[in-house]
Amino acid sequence: MSAEMLPDELLKRKAIVYVRQSTQTQVQTNLESQRRQYDLVEVARRHGFAGVEVIDDDLGRSASGSVARPGFDRLVAAVCAGEVGAVLCLDASRLARNGRDWHHLLELCGLVGARVIDTDGIYDPHRPNDRLLLGMKGSISEFELGVIRARMLDAKHGKALRGDLRISVPTGYIWHREIGLGLDPNLRVQEAVRVVFARFRQLGSARQVLLSLTAEQMHFPRPLDGKTLVNFDWTPIRYRNVISILKNPFYAGAYVYGKSEKRTALVDGRVRTTYKHRKPFDRWEAIIKDHHEGYIEWNEYERNQKLLAANAYGKAGGVKSGRGGRALLAGLVLCGGCGCRLVVSYSGHYCQPVYRCDRPNQMLGRPRCMTLGAKRVDTAVEREFAVRRRADSH
Repeated sequence: MSAEMLPDELLKRKAIVYVRQSTQTQVQTNLESQRRQYDLVEVARRHGFAGVEVIDDDLGRSASGSVARPGFDRLVAAVCAGEVGAVLCLDASRLARNGRDWHHLLELCGLVGARVIDTDGIYDPHRPNDRLLLGMKGSISEFELGVIRARMLDAKHGKALRGDLRISVPTGYIWHREIGLGLDPNLRVQEAVRVVFARFRQLGSARQVLLSLTAEQMHFPRPLDGKTLVNFDWTPIRYRNVISILKNPFYAGAYVYGKSEKRTALVDGRVRTTYKHRKPFDRWEAIIKDHHEGYIEWNEYERNQKLLAANAYGKAGGVKSGRGGRALLAGLVLCGGCGCRLVVSYSGHYCQPVYRCDRPNQMLGRPRCMTLGAKRVDTAVEREFAVRRRADSH
């Protein structure tokens, strides 16, 4: 760690103050940390820098490498261009919490002679001793982050296995502050859930349940902000409301955790994590039956799943799969009225293909926008394609 005055060549360049906090909660509540980071502008001027730039684009973004950091990318680009004389931050190790970004930045600073300045002193990444100290700081920071994350996940998993973790619950349930999990005290919400199960017992089809309830102009509760289950907006029932109730084991009194998983992949050289990838039933992490009061029994839930699987169309092994595919434009034609993609069905003695606008009917129970025979449309497209092909060949 160097302590001498900075050379005039570096002071002619600009200093960059990099401001970052890991989460939005820290941005909103940890205001003292923000103030101290912005105060580094005066530290840069006391070191002799006339030009000081503040990069705070990454407020609320983690430095673990799992999310994009446009501010850090700007910092690296400026260092590469040789415009930066020093990078200032409260703690040098918090510039990056993963080894790849950290050592890449150190290497670039060493190549252009830029300094790294924090509250402990001034570092010259070109010098072996300073480079070693900065490397150790980065490694310790990365290890610390991994340990904290592992402890948090272990504690969360342990609570979930006991059924104590307060996960988000479906419509019809609510977490009470005193008694824990229970039915929603709003009787209208409860009745909306119960009528779906009752109608499915009668009709045995999720789609028929939708059509039946739509004909009765039933409305279904939707949280006003999409998350909390306190205030609702009552909207016409949709297919996703019906199927989500029928398929959710929570309504059978079972506490379920770990139904989905996250997947991580490298995209354009950066780590990208996607969530909510469904896992098969036998890979769910926790299934605690009789955990809370259910709308149906577990045996009825299992029967419902078998019936829904038997009703599924187009699934591998389904009873209705494999209807052929003679339509030329399957999956390519859009409805001129609502813009939805037309589906193909087969009708008549010779199973002639027909294009239909089915999505509003399936999802909302509304009349179909259009139904037209595929033969005339396919013939017109084939004729036009042949004409264009002959024209191109000449």
